[in-house]
Amino acid sequence: MMAALRSTCPYCGVGCGVRAEVTEGRVTISGDAQHPANAGRLCVKGSRLAETLDLQGRLLYPEVAGVPVSWERALAQVADGLHHTITTHGPQAVAFYGSGQLLTEDYYVANKLMKGFIGAGNMDTNSRLCMASAVAGHKRAFGADWVPCSYQDLDRADLVLLVGSNAAWAHPVLYQRLVAAKQQRPQMQVVLIDPRATASADLADRHLALRPGSDIALFNGLLHWLHQQDALDSAFLSQHTEGAQAALAEAATWPVTRVAQACGLAQAELVAFFQQVAAAPRLMTLFSMGINQSSAGTDQVNAITNLHLATGQINRPGCGPFSLTGQPNAMGGREVGGLANQLAAHMGFSPEEVDRVGRFWGSDNVTHAPGLNATALFEALERGQVQAIWIMGTNPLVSLPDADRARQALARCPLVIVSEVMRDTDTAALAHIRLPALAWGEKEGTVTNSERRISRQRAFLPPPGEARADWWIISEVARRLGHGHAFAYTHPQQIFVEHAALSGFENHGQRAFDISALATLTPAQYRDLTPQRWPLPALPRPDRAFWHTDGKARLLAVRPPALPVAAGYPLVMNSGRIRDQWHTMTRTGKAAALMRHMPEPLCLLHPDEMAGIAPGDLVRVSSPRGWLLLRAQADAGQPRGTLFVPMHWNRQFSAQARVNALVAAQVDPVSGQPQSKYTPVRVQRWPAVWQAELFLRGEGAPPPAVGYWSRVTQPGVSHFIVADIAPLADAAGWLRALCGDDLLLQPAWMGEACHLLGWREGVLQAALYLHPQRLPVIDREAVVAAFVTPPEGAAARRALLAGRAPGADAPRGAIICSCVGVGEQAIRQAVAAGCDTLEALGAALKCGTQCGSCRPELKKLLGCHAAQGGV
Repeated sequence: MMAALRSTCPYCGVGCGVRAEVTEGRVTISGDAQHPANAGRLCVKGSRLAETLDLQGRLLYPEVAGVPVSWERALAQVADGLHHTITTHGPQAVAFYGSGQLLTEDYYVANKLMKGFIGAGNMDTNSRLCMASAVAGHKRAFGADWVPCSYQDLDRADLVLLVGSNAAWAHPVLYQRLVAAKQQRPQMQVVLIDPRATASADLADRHLALRPGSDIALFNGLLHWLHQQDALDSAFLSQHTEGAQAALAEAATWPVTRVAQACGLAQAELVAFFQQVAAAPRLMTLFSMGINQSSAGTDQVNAITNLHLATGQINRPGCGPFSLTGQPNAMGGREVGGLANQLAAHMGFSPEEVDRVGRFWGSDNVTHAPGLNATALFEALERGQVQAIWIMGTNPLVSLPDADRARQALARCPLVIVSEVMRDTDTAALAHIRLPALAWGEKEGTVTNSERRISRQRAFLPPPGEARADWWIISEVARRLGHGHAFAYTHPQQIFVEHAALSGFENHGQRAFDISALATLTPAQYRDLTPQRWPLPALPRPDRAFWHTDGKARLLAVRPPALPVAAGYPLVMNSGRIRDQWHTMTRTGKAAALMRHMPEPLCLLHPDEMAGIAPGDLVRVSSPRGWLLLRAQADAGQPRGTLFVPMHWNRQFSAQARVNALVAAQVDPVSGQPQSKYTPVRVQRWPAVWQAELFLRGEGAPPPAVGYWSRVTQPGVSHFIVADIAPLADAAGWLRALCGDDLLLQPAWMGEACHLLGWREGVLQAALYLHPQRLPVIDREAVVAAFVTPPEGAAARRALLAGRAPGADAPRGAIICSCVGVGEQAIRQAVAAGCDTLEALGAALKCGTQCGSCRPELKKLLGCHAAQGGV
């Protein structure tokens, strides 16, 4: 048994500490009680990390043109290709595209090679899609990409605004910390500002269901009202800010009547909220993608910072605007300069900064100008301006807006290099060269979370196959390009201390990012590094941390954006995360437990928008750029005129569910971040004439050739939910065509439904549950279990034919608590038997006792039972 190693979760920006133990090849993951970010708590995704560590589907060897080759040949091909591109077309024809999944050390080396030695600014990252507007807003307001809050502030706040953030699902451990703080301090109030009644509404004392895109109107109106009520901190404004006059003048155009009309809210509700803000001794605003992912994202961020600066609710305990990052190392990428509009270590492209970085790196070829950001980069690919691209640890053909156009652009590029963990992704399919990278649990380095806390990721598994660290791969290419003297790294500790030294180089307290106190770490000290929150050394006056040259913050005059419209597309599509999945499912899609809560891509609609559509119908959602096939679900918390679609599904998991294929590449003019929350669409029922659940022995079977399919991860089984608009005249023949003519079929008719079991030599090979109008209701886990433990006896086989567990009257229903696998049916039965509180349900079924993410849904079930009179 290996001693437990402390590491950091690879999912969201909370940066939870984990403990990993390996016993006889079996990995156990638990929360690290000593880590300040989570104090031992994990969400369901973190607690299921061990289920994502298998090697199925991994890229384990370098490939050129799809053929495995040696590292020497692969590295030579990369270096020769980049060198040919640079000498033929110039350095601006080369681009790197990174990821918040890269460790800081990986990011640093990639950025150094591109901006310091290739000499172009074309190093950008998928953080452009989630946090670029927060970065730009911070720099405009504070003079630096400075997050002025910590998690401890949540414990001290009196009023917390959750704006464009479904923290209950996207940042569940932080949300549960907020829940605990509210329980300990009942005077704390929480206001949810979101068009949707998300799971986070469960904690809210007030929900402002404003119209999509009206956030600036709300915050301008709030600022104006506070000014009218003499509720601003005039001393703070005078001593520590500039720009208040212009900001207040713009806000003055937003009286309560106009705000109410723009936001679709009652005037009385607005005034009550404004009074709540005015009365709060300590105010925090938590914001995330609902603010950032907008064509006016930067202005929306600054509408929030205006509020905190004007009221002096910043840089003191329990106060401040707090940007919740989406990835484990989005902050680390920002620190090293991973965005195309940054140089390195929070420095830009002034002649003084370029000279400083050049002298530190020992290079006279440092780029003098920003490069292409994510969307501009793929537009340059389309034009042929970029001739070589290296994509590292991300899947842009799923995550970028106008994804089909991005696919066409990438397909035109003469040299596509992909460093990846998984062999088959939407993006890797177009790679000329695939390079196998180490995954979480195999690599060493650091990440930085939302509160500026640097933590270690540590390896507890051996490198599989010939996979290598990203920093090593990049350094080897740099050496072959003739830059070996600057990339002679043999360990990530060497990279980290160089990065730390650059942060303090000629800093003199003028730059916010400074971790130079860590620049002398020995290998042993780096190995044992505990979580550290920068700056290091600490600021002498953290209460006045603004970084403009005059030491003052800035208020900015901001206006609501013009929102897109499209004739014939009357609804507005919002996209985002669901509880148990993350990004494009490369990791979470490997864990069967994480597929049980929402096993296929959904379209959530208000009941009033479902004319001609029944819950459970398949629908076609289309925009001028593309279309999706999704399962419709009624949700009274969804605003009328809108719909919500998860962002996660890719071509490996569903036939037509890549939401960003519908989204226009409309970006914020300051940050370059795309607008992902406001896409005009239309919805039509897809007239499927049959739907089915299909189970095939063995994992990794190709999807059947049908109009709709979604893959549901299961252990040892390929499970598909399928449907088509073409009739299936011979279900038995169709199943034999998939599995072989020697399949012995056992049929049963359940009313209109046709159920088939396929056997070969007494071993279950396939199970098909088909219905002509709707998706059959079966117990999926019971069917999967039958492939492992064959049913014995006639009764057990009849139960399997019915899609039930032996002795069960009904299936478990939707899995509500993924941590312990508790289904809706068991919860309803427990409630009917008298478990009428969360505590009682937890005692009886253990649901809601682990990460807490399911508690809002448990409360809904309790509320439904109570509303029905306890029947």
